[in-house]
Amino acid sequence: MRKALALSIVALACAGCSPIGPDYERPDVELPQNWKSLPGANPSLWKVAKPADDTPKDQWWKAFNDKTLEELIEKCLANNNTLQVSLARLDQAIAQSEARGAALLPSLNLGATATRTRTSENRPTTTYTSVNSSTTQNDFRPVAVMTYEIDWLGKVRRDVEAANNTAAQAAADTENVRLLLTAQLASAYFLLRQYDEEIRVLTNIVAIQKKLLDLIQKRYDLGAAGRTELSQQTALSESSGAQLEMLQALRNVQENLIATLTGTPAALFSLAPGRLPDQPPAFPVNLPSSLLERRPDVAAAERAMAAANAQIGVAKAAFFPSLLIAPTFFGADSTNIATLLSVPSIVWSLGVTATQTLFDGGRTSANYRFAQAGYRATVASYRQTITVAIQETQDAMSNVQQLDRARGKQDEAVRNLNKAYQVSAIRYREGLDTAQTLALIQQNQLTAQRIKWQMHGGQFLASIALVKALGGGWDGYKDLKPELLTDNQK
Repeated sequence: MRKALALSIVALACAGCSPIGPDYERPDVELPQNWKSLPGANPSLWKVAKPADDTPKDQWWKAFNDKTLEELIEKCLANNNTLQVSLARLDQAIAQSEARGAALLPSLNLGATATRTRTSENRPTTTYTSVNSSTTQNDFRPVAVMTYEIDWLGKVRRDVEAANNTAAQAAADTENVRLLLTAQLASAYFLLRQYDEEIRVLTNIVAIQKKLLDLIQKRYDLGAAGRTELSQQTALSESSGAQLEMLQALRNVQENLIATLTGTPAALFSLAPGRLPDQPPAFPVNLPSSLLERRPDVAAAERAMAAANAQIGVAKAAFFPSLLIAPTFFGADSTNIATLLSVPSIVWSLGVTATQTLFDGGRTSANYRFAQAGYRATVASYRQTITVAIQETQDAMSNVQQLDRARGKQDEAVRNLNKAYQVSAIRYREGLDTAQTLALIQQNQLTAQRIKWQMHGGQFLASIALVKALGGGWDGYKDLKPELLTDNQK
């Protein structure tokens, strides 16, 4: 008992030592102090926000205040098969982490054997003068066996550390899948709504061009218009009709994509035409360093790096002996059940096994170098993920700013064409302008409106890209301050 107690104390003392291998530290990454903005852009949009690290980020789409979009995203999160795969892998990683953690505790097995054995009377003997006899006997043996690896170097703790970080990486990967899917669905939805607006405008353009073609045809029949003018208008009308067909085809593609993202067969899904909201919401933009906390792909890359760092300790421990308390058991052994639990029948064993590899052809050294190279690869991947995150955010911010400025200019163009149409309509009623002149001005007016809707839809897509680049939305999006809005958003 004294020996057993001494071994237990040694095991506990060794388990309290620092584990072998390097402790994880986040590597330094060069980050800009702030974002760059375009000349002439409204700087109020880019004021620094202070979102907490634990701020919920899974409800950002509600900022668009579109009930249809909210219903589609809820259906996506419930039924999307890609997300279900990611959730299953997360469960696997958690289970694996729990399994690795069990190695920190002893394993205990209970067993029992009951045999009846008959020995041969003609079995070999140690001397020629010995006399054998046949024997039949019973053997009853219940036993409890314990095995435990003394983690004197911290190998098991490093292995558990790696498994825990792998599980955390799986959780971040799942969050990233959720963010990518919702962003993809929102982008497809608003692109479909942009096509709805374009189809509506282009349908009016086609109708005007048809009226204008009829007018030129009458003038051609009367000899007041040439063949070239008639052919040009005919080609223009047919071209607009072709564009209308292409827009409908593009809308169908987005509709089918939305069906797949929501886990619905495309043949069973349809979405009625709708309108784009008046303005995309404004999302506060935080400092570049906050991306390290907000983006799930950055978090996943860092967890992978921490897991790889722990694997270095696991590989390094292979250079040293392993200590195993085994077999350790307590039981009884008797030929008779009646005496099985008596003191003379009790048996026990306690021992420690030490194993040291003397030669393995360089396998241990190769595994150690492999672990070190794996860690360097994850460091490079982590830094690349941050670099890409900064690029995506900067690109999205630039797109939002540029589209905001372009939308302002296009709105001014539409307003001027609207005035031109109103003046031409008055002149037409007074007999100063022809019907052809009025139709051409209206055609230009509708074309400008179509370009406006293209830019308007682009603003929504850029806003979604910005949300995705920043790792999600913020709580309190309904309480955004007016100073965070651009001139057009105001």
